[in-house]
Amino acid sequence: MDAKFAVEDASPQPDLWAAPARAAKAKTASDKPHYLGHRERLRDRAADAGLSALPDYELLELYLFRAIPRGDVKPLAKQLLARFGSLGGVMGATVEELKSVRGVGETAALDLKLAHEAAVRLGREAVGKRPVISSWSALLAYVKTALAHEAREQFRVIFLDKKNALIADEVMGKGTVDHAPVYPREVMRRALELSASAVILVHNHPGGDPAPSVADIDMTRQVVEAGRALRITVHDHLIAARHGVASFKALGLL
Repeated sequence: MDAKFAVEDASPQPDLWAAPARAAKAKTASDKPHYLGHRERLRDRAADAGLSALPDYELLELYLFRAIPRGDVKPLAKQLLARFGSLGGVMGATVEELKSVRGVGETAALDLKLAHEAAVRLGREAVGKRPVISSWSALLAYVKTALAHEAREQFRVIFLDKKNALIADEVMGKGTVDHAPVYPREVMRRALELSASAVILVHNHPGGDPAPSVADIDMTRQVVEAGRALRITVHDHLIAARHGVASFKALGLL
């Protein structure tokens, strides 16, 4: 009996913990959020196909990864695009407007504004490298990036030297959703201070339509008249909006 008991006692015993452990492991795997691994897959796809192959919401996702290190940001990216209408609209929104979207904190909002500011500076750099008149497409791209998605009307003046090279790009007035104060004498006073020979007037229409208003046309004529006496030329007046950039010269208004 003792020998038999010893043999039976020495035989492999079933692991009473193995089945529950396997079941728990399987349950844990099935409970993992569906988005786990999505970030790595999206990064791999961006590396393989190039960023230009990604739709706007995935490009925005990639950028949000920086500020939001965990969780699924795809719904947030889509929500931002729906709220502001486009990728440009998201980047052009103010920090406060971005933070009004649930899930966007101070860090994410500042990161998005960083991308917008970098784009504006790159555009300004492209404009400044050559005479503005000969790099008109770069100027239009810069104006649209800088102003098309501004929530308030803003009036700017691009000051040029006698070779039409950029001297300065300055904000001369900020206003409401449909008006920014403009003082022709102040525009010309600043042009004289900078020794500018010509200017390009620029402002935005937050409503989205770049078509000049009667007030826009009247104000432009006043600036042209003020400049004529000082031999300072107004090359153009550009109006930036979400639906494009209008040129007074192209429209025959200058």
